[in-house]
Amino acid sequence: MTIQTDVLVVGGGATGAGTARDLALRGLDVTLVDRGGLSAGTSSRSHGLCHSGARYAESDPAGAEECIQEREVLGEIAGACVRDTGGLFVQLEGDDPDYFAAKRDACEEVGIPTRELEGDDARAEVPALSPNVERALSVPDAVIYPSRLVAANAADAREHGARIFTHAPVEEMHLEGDRIATATLGGRVDDTVEADFVVNAAGAWAGRVAAMADVDVEMQPNRGVMVSVRDDALEPATMPVLNRCREPTDGDIVVPHEDEVVLGTTSVDVDDPDEYETADWELERVREECGRMLPPVANAADVRTWWGVRPLYAPDEATRESRGISRGFFLLDHGADDVANMTSIVGGKLTTYRAMAEATADLVCERLGVDDPCVTADRRLPGADDPDRLDAFVAEFDAGGPSDADVVSTGDDIDRS
Repeated sequence: MTIQTDVLVVGGGATGAGTARDLALRGLDVTLVDRGGLSAGTSSRSHGLCHSGARYAESDPAGAEECIQEREVLGEIAGACVRDTGGLFVQLEGDDPDYFAAKRDACEEVGIPTRELEGDDARAEVPALSPNVERALSVPDAVIYPSRLVAANAADAREHGARIFTHAPVEEMHLEGDRIATATLGGRVDDTVEADFVVNAAGAWAGRVAAMADVDVEMQPNRGVMVSVRDDALEPATMPVLNRCREPTDGDIVVPHEDEVVLGTTSVDVDDPDEYETADWELERVREECGRMLPPVANAADVRTWWGVRPLYAPDEATRESRGISRGFFLLDHGADDVANMTSIVGGKLTTYRAMAEATADLVCERLGVDDPCVTADRRLPGADDPDRLDAFVAEFDAGGPSDADVVSTGDDIDRS
């Protein structure tokens, strides 16, 4: 029997689940579908850094301001989906002191709280820090457990009437005039959906979904490696996130969990987000560079390794250099492409998923004549204060992944490496 719905959301990562939640809370009938388990594409394969915005403060002030705002919102609504660790941007001997100063000043301009520490004071907070750390800038970074975050958003959407279908890939879209009339689902559902509006939140796969509606969305998938390690010399439970205070490059982030640290990452463009080669040099580079900040990780025991694919939007061929592509998000109204009832939400960061979802839901509601405002910034996620309940959501939606596999307990061993 055909599924009738106001909005079909394609893609069950953080942005798709957040959009489904936002729309359901505004009273719309929503159907969320993903070709696999929730968060399986990119969200659960990240390094899990909840950005304060400091990483982008001097290069993208607007994006940095968005990060600090959403970081504060997540601190209020996400509970055990987020761990408030704080963060340090560390300047090593030989690093450009002017860059440190520019970042500190830019953070002040944006409104990101900072505190400057001398090297010895930084080592007092993180004893394993390199003796070559000359000074550090304390910022309000945190750690996200993406599996929990995505599953909690989906659970709240479902509590407000949304249908959540996992392992249900969109196989075809049928156009009638300037509208998507139906979408055919395969997998476990094997049915047809008739929706008044379609949201393409498929991340690195957004181009493929858009192509089903004869729309071009130019994505540049970009892989990065993460290595989780453990060593007796580390104290992850009390560590802040560590960032190298220099222009973003390979191996400049260390994200602490409870008894492991995640080292990241690299940036390599790929042609296919499903089929891509990986390279040993990435593993070596990440360990070596992160080890300059935190020496014990250079030879620490390897717990697990995974690659993720960033959903970078690159409509201009001339700007397709991965480090130079904006990490901001883009909301594409396909009315301009003669498909009146479809939008794609692309780019962005895990930290800003809720703002991305709000912008998307605003556009959908405008098109469908719905006046209800967004409430997701003020409404706590279900299970936020109960890790066991959050982990039950993760298991139910098959949302587990390598990013937080050491923290999230689903009763199964998750291995999506």
